Amino acid sequence: MLNAKFGIEIEFTGITRERAAKVVTEFLQGTYAEGGTYYDTKKVTAPDGRVWKFMSDGSIHCQRKEGGRKVAAGRDYSVELVSPILTYQEDIETLQELVRKLRKAGAFTNTSCGIHIHLDGAKHTPRSIRNFVNIIASKNDLFYKALQIAPQRMNYCKKMDSILVEKMNRRKPKTLREIEDIWYEGYSESRSAHYHNSRYHFLNLHSFFTGNHTVELRGFNSELHAGKIRSYIVLALAINHQALTQKCASAKKPQVENEKFAMRTYLNRIGFIGDEFANCREHLTAALSGSAAWRFRAA
Repeated sequence: MLNAKFGIEIEFTGITRERAAKVVTEFLQGTYAEGGTYYDTKKVTAPDGRVWKFMSDGSIHCQRKEGGRKVAAGRDYSVELVSPILTYQEDIETLQELVRKLRKAGAFTNTSCGIHIHLDGAKHTPRSIRNFVNIIASKNDLFYKALQIAPQRMNYCKKMDSILVEKMNRRKPKTLREIEDIWYEGYSESRSAHYHNSRYHFLNLHSFFTGNHTVELRGFNSELHAGKIRSYIVLALAINHQALTQKCASAKKPQVENEKFAMRTYLNRIGFIGDEFANCREHLTAALSGSAAWRFRAA
């Protein structure tokens, strides 16, 4: 389940883009360059040739620390880290240590910051994309509680559109073009618009159809906690694997009497088994009510 390529975008503040890029340059022993784009991008080229970008994002509430307090800061404190293409087995430890270095340098997040994970779409088919839509739709409520999505970010990672889900399952599209047409129904803007309004959902297929052919999951509050970021990545990869390998998926929301138990059993079903993923299971169930061990309370 961990074999797919992915990329991650981590939004934060507390330090400037230049400072963040130079911290990562030192850690990776890479080279630093000014990007010179509209987003005032700073680029770090690692020895392996891959480029890590530090860009401005208008949605970030910029802050810095002064005398132990968080105060308003200028736009150079708006930082979105955009990773190159990564793989879990080869890159997770580097990514986690990179995050720790940024945190130690003074970076922090607030409720305006999010994490977006892009999953390689090369192997996806009409069946697997329909599966993805239904998996997210069926688990919407549980995911939003487990991930504690900040209310300030809801406009940027809305729940699955119930009308879209209904159309997808009623029409049962057989081609990606048919799925694309359903995805964009009801929007007046051009499909080619980069900031198309359809993208602002937990599951974003706009990037799959018109961007870099990735499936994007946007439903994560930003963190500079290396363990939580790993948990988010593993969850994204596991859902992606489920969509690719499962014969079909239902959009029906299951009855949940015990949130923590429901999440734990779901995580086990999609591959979070054994000591390797114990911390991931803990992070992803910590905010839920109930017992992870028992579905029902004893009478």
